[in-house]
Amino acid sequence: MTKDKKVLYLTSLISLAVLLAALFTVQKNSRFVAAVLMAVMTPVICLLIKRRSARSIAKKDVLLLMTILAVIISVLIEITGFYFGYYYNPYYVNSKILFTFILPIAVTVIATEITRSVLLSQKNGFADIVSFLIGVAAETLMISGFAGTISFNQFMDIVGMTLLPAISGNVLYHHVSKNYGALPNISYRLISTLYVYFMPNRTAMGSALLAMLKLTVPVGVFVLILAMFSKTKKNAIEKGKKLSVVGTAVAVAAIVAVAMLISCQFRFGALVIATDSMTGEINKGDMIIYERYDDQKINEGQVIVFFNGEANIVHRVVRKEYVNGEWRYFTKGDFNETEDRGYRTDKDIVGLTDFKLAYAGYPTLWLREIISN
Repeated sequence: MTKDKKVLYLTSLISLAVLLAALFTVQKNSRFVAAVLMAVMTPVICLLIKRRSARSIAKKDVLLLMTILAVIISVLIEITGFYFGYYYNPYYVNSKILFTFILPIAVTVIATEITRSVLLSQKNGFADIVSFLIGVAAETLMISGFAGTISFNQFMDIVGMTLLPAISGNVLYHHVSKNYGALPNISYRLISTLYVYFMPNRTAMGSALLAMLKLTVPVGVFVLILAMFSKTKKNAIEKGKKLSVVGTAVAVAAIVAVAMLISCQFRFGALVIATDSMTGEINKGDMIIYERYDDQKINEGQVIVFFNGEANIVHRVVRKEYVNGEWRYFTKGDFNETEDRGYRTDKDIVGLTDFKLAYAGYPTLWLREIISN
């Protein structure tokens, strides 16, 4: 056995052992521990193990594709809030969230992919296996870790919600890194993992369903990349290389615009009308664009978006009263015969309707009906 192989085996095994030890011993701040361990181990691995260059004719195309897919997948997940509802995101970015969540996750992801790339470049079966296990261990530790589990059910929850999705994701990352380098994985993982911290409102999709998506989506991306960029399919590679820059720019701009609307992170938000209560001016299946409420004056006759304790409602203000130092707004759907029960105050108002996109919400309603059936 050559000296280089001895260094490769010893360094990679020690790195894996350290991560596994942390996985089963660290109970708190496992995210921070994962970042520190990977930040220390990655430079050591890069120093001791010489990275071998590998050429790929589709690196840039795969990087572009995975970046676009990460944005699309993230947006689609948030759009499910039209069905599941939205809730205020307690992890919305601030200085504390930046240092306790965003930076540790970013460090772990980048360091893990650099380590993976170096090990896979060795073209060594043992290094391949160890790099995969390091990726799974680092991701699992970053999310939760196994330490502190006190029952079989808790252990199985972590396996189903964390470990299996990590394995599925690393199958994709392993293939991409081996054939196209670390950058596509870094871009895909940073976008799909960190976007949640920049959304003031989150979809109320259940954790089990979200885990299932994390388990299955990487498989779909893996199959798509194989179909488009397999070395045995030169025609498919040429198609991948011909991705239109203009089309991509338009698609990304549209996706970003939709993300801004559904999150209401900026000035405007979007809402699909799911009932007939406003039939006439606003019909079922329309998508309304509303301006976020920020103490603007509300007049009688204005259509507003308000939260009734269960969901966001789009109805018209039919009258208002100033009582005990606060405005009370009485609302009614245009198609309804009677006023809504009770009244709304400023704290209930979500936004003021700006304009509508006729029929634009029907795909969401169809999807909701399919899921409910």
